[in-house]
Amino acid sequence: MTTAVFPGTFDPVTWGHVDIATRARSMFSRVILAVAHNSTKTPLLDLETRVALATRAVAPLDGVEVVAVDGLLVDFCRDVSAGVIVKGLRGGSDYDYERPMALMNRSLTGIETVFITGDNALSHVASSLVRDVARHGGAIGRYVPEGVVDAVSAALATGRA
Repeated sequence: MTTAVFPGTFDPVTWGHVDIATRARSMFSRVILAVAHNSTKTPLLDLETRVALATRAVAPLDGVEVVAVDGLLVDFCRDVSAGVIVKGLRGGSDYDYERPMALMNRSLTGIETVFITGDNALSHVASSLVRDVARHGGAIGRYVPEGVVDAVSAALATGRA
């Protein structure tokens, strides 16, 4: 049984994230979406909301679970006996960003990173773009699972943006 960890901020979770989780689950017996607290980012949605939305989004996927993570990803991977880290790639710039982290993670613990190329139909969907569209009053419903639109709207209404 191989456990894979799919880390991210998931601010907010998108259909692209669900696509990667679905395809990762077809390769690994257990997939954990590790919703990260990243001290270098100021998320629109709080950690509890991001975990709840991600949990709802992957609920139909057997063998996929969601956990909040604080600290080094490789420590979390060791704690859950993960054999691999999964990262989704939309394009070359994602690879350029993710490759050094994959090499560092392997250097620290020997854990490998598997890159999964995102669905072409979703390659333009990024959480940062979804947030930006929402901030400017645009419709984001087709890019995100149920519940996300309301959570993003509520966060924007409270001035978290």
